[in-house]
Amino acid sequence: MELLEIVRKPWPWYLCGFLLGITVPLLLFQGNKRLSISSNLRHLCAAFFSGGTIFFRYDWKSQLWNLYFAAGILIGGLLAGLWLTSPNPVNISDETFVILNAMGVHDFNEMLPTEVFRWSSLITLRGFIFIVIGGFLVGFGTRYAGGCISSHGLMGLSNLEWTSLVAIIFFMTGGILTTHFLLPLLLNIK
Repeated sequence: MELLEIVRKPWPWYLCGFLLGITVPLLLFQGNKRLSISSNLRHLCAAFFSGGTIFFRYDWKSQLWNLYFAAGILIGGLLAGLWLTSPNPVNISDETFVILNAMGVHDFNEMLPTEVFRWSSLITLRGFIFIVIGGFLVGFGTRYAGGCISSHGLMGLSNLEWTSLVAIIFFMTGGILTTHFLLPLLLNIK
């Protein structure tokens, strides 16, 4: 089997789960490092725009490895988008397809539905709510919760942190409520 073919196909859940799971103890053994993507914005602000803000006065250079990690995600995403995209439509369940069709989402040729997520959507109320307000709420909520679902789910729960369990419960509750109640309302806005 060709290497590119192996990389292009989805990997099995048990392999991905193992790789993510082994990351936690490896980071802890390397000096109690925490896997966190959302904190990188704070590191960048501390490096370039700290000013007189107390929140940005800390040793951000000790977290340089995390900035390299975030840069690797960005570069990897760009490379995957250029060379590893699948020509097939997004594979979703038949039930989800029917539900989204009933809500007015019909184009599944891209990774995100183009009826909602495209540049021209920014000038519509629905697009503004999804992209701008939704993006702000995700960023604000992540900082307010002290991390994203990845850092709380992978690192916090592995360390048996109570705050991470509470954060995961609220992240999941918010996602379920948004999917079943808020999304149908927002998709009806033009």
